[in-house]
Amino acid sequence: MPDPVPGRVRTAAGWAAAGCVLVGTAAVTVAVAAGPGLSSGYVSEAGITGGAFASTYRMGVFVLAAALLSLAAALPAALRIAAGLLVAGAAGAVLSGAVTCSAGCPLPPFEATTPADLVHAGASIAAAGATVLAMLVVGFLRPATATLRRVARGAAVVALPVAVLVALGLLGVGRGNLVGGLERLLLAVCLGWGLVTALLLTRPRPDVPAALRPGADRPDASAAVRPGASAAVRPGASAAVRPGASAAVRPGASAAVRPGASAAVRPGASAAVRPGADGDRESAERDEQVAGSRTPV
Repeated sequence: MPDPVPGRVRTAAGWAAAGCVLVGTAAVTVAVAAGPGLSSGYVSEAGITGGAFASTYRMGVFVLAAALLSLAAALPAALRIAAGLLVAGAAGAVLSGAVTCSAGCPLPPFEATTPADLVHAGASIAAAGATVLAMLVVGFLRPATATLRRVARGAAVVALPVAVLVALGLLGVGRGNLVGGLERLLLAVCLGWGLVTALLLTRPRPDVPAALRPGADRPDASAAVRPGASAAVRPGASAAVRPGASAAVRPGASAAVRPGASAAVRPGASAAVRPGADGDRESAERDEQVAGSRTPV
């Protein structure tokens, strides 16, 4: 099935995704470093209302959401399941940036929370979870190029157990350096996978199957359909009717009368077998019988 999106559009989306990952990561890193720090607390604490770099953090989150959308657009049509997961992740990131948590970003079961805290945490978890699932789809469940599969599998092997540990830490330990460090590691793996995948999708690769290659909407020049292919498979020209087919099957010329037919039937053959000679032969035989029956004068 041809790819409905032109290759140049997917290439541009790949470049946009890579750029957004870099810009968004830089903005979030600056805000986190100035807020809770690079090794303690939750990353989301950098966006608390009133923080010195809260707007920088939220801007970075929105840019990362744009990166997920761009990456979804850059993926080949055959990976539409992964693209759908990335779109869901982008929606979660937008909600996470729009709804900020309260001071300390408290979460149950160890701290009292507000509805905004729950919405923010749920959206953030959904965004990260959808991105990890997209890795798994690209790496294991849907067809992709060998390079895309290797990158996705390598990232998923790290991200999946880390995500499980983050969930267990939230439920069993609560806020602290352990969960904060695991959260940062998970985000780093997701961002790294997104950046590498986006860059891979910006360049043509000889090992990309036609159905997955950006620009796969171009006419396929496979031997079965390109001009000059065997007429048996050329569109609109069955072997029985193509120009230059054997005389026995060429349209508009029955085998008995077609020029170039076998000697038994082509024009110029003996009268007994010449096209249209059946009626003439019968007439000649009748004439001979009449002539033989006459008595010479």
